[in-house]
Amino acid sequence: MTETPHHGPAEQTDATRRSILALGGAALGVAALGIPASRAAAADPGDTPQAGAGLAAACVLTPEQTEGPYYLDLETVRKDITEGKAGVPLTLRVTVVDIATCFPLPNTAVDIWQCDALGVYSGYVAGGSTPDTTFLRGVQLTDSVGVAEFTTVYPGWYVGRALHIHLKTHAGGTVSNGTYHGGHVSHTGQLYFPETYNTKIAALPPYRNNTATRTLNARDGIYRNGGSSTLLSITLAGSDLGKGVVGTVVLGVNPAATP
Repeated sequence: MTETPHHGPAEQTDATRRSILALGGAALGVAALGIPASRAAAADPGDTPQAGAGLAAACVLTPEQTEGPYYLDLETVRKDITEGKAGVPLTLRVTVVDIATCFPLPNTAVDIWQCDALGVYSGYVAGGSTPDTTFLRGVQLTDSVGVAEFTTVYPGWYVGRALHIHLKTHAGGTVSNGTYHGGHVSHTGQLYFPETYNTKIAALPPYRNNTATRTLNARDGIYRNGGSSTLLSITLAGSDLGKGVVGTVVLGVNPAATP
């Protein structure tokens, strides 16, 4: 499937299939992220990634996914990427694991970018955005247990694509003056959201003002090409959805790999 948002160029779908690993096993993902098992067990079954369906620490090979047309090499290191953008608060926790050892990878740069509630990316002239904007883009380095955490908002959608967040991991670089420098890309992919949450989110402001037809995961050709392995596990951050959610995923990469 070609990604053809109403405000940008087509996104290529012939992504390079390099062997990466989504470390499944709900128990492993929960333990690595420090989330109580009781909390994970209470989650809606529809929120559980397919790659994490079993309780065993199984390693499931998954394809990389297309970078898309909206990547900007800003490499700005920051945890909070919202820049005041409205939306349901999302705490995103990505755990990066070494494919060879299944141990967490510290000091790995996780680089994410996403659209806002109305389907607009920063850095592009579209939907009121301008080329000098940087909202909903940022880099965080994984900590000693391989976790990178971001403060963002639940993404919106645009024509032809399911709700998603783009992601790269970088290895071997350094940080100076708030920017990540050097190193190489070890993984390019996308993160997805359970439809049970997508439907509820779409009814809330400002998402309900998004007039683009929403594409379901099952109808998104890029998602079908391995996206289920990076379906986020979602839990409520408070008493109701409007107060925010926490999204978690465990990725395994080969830190020596290059595109």
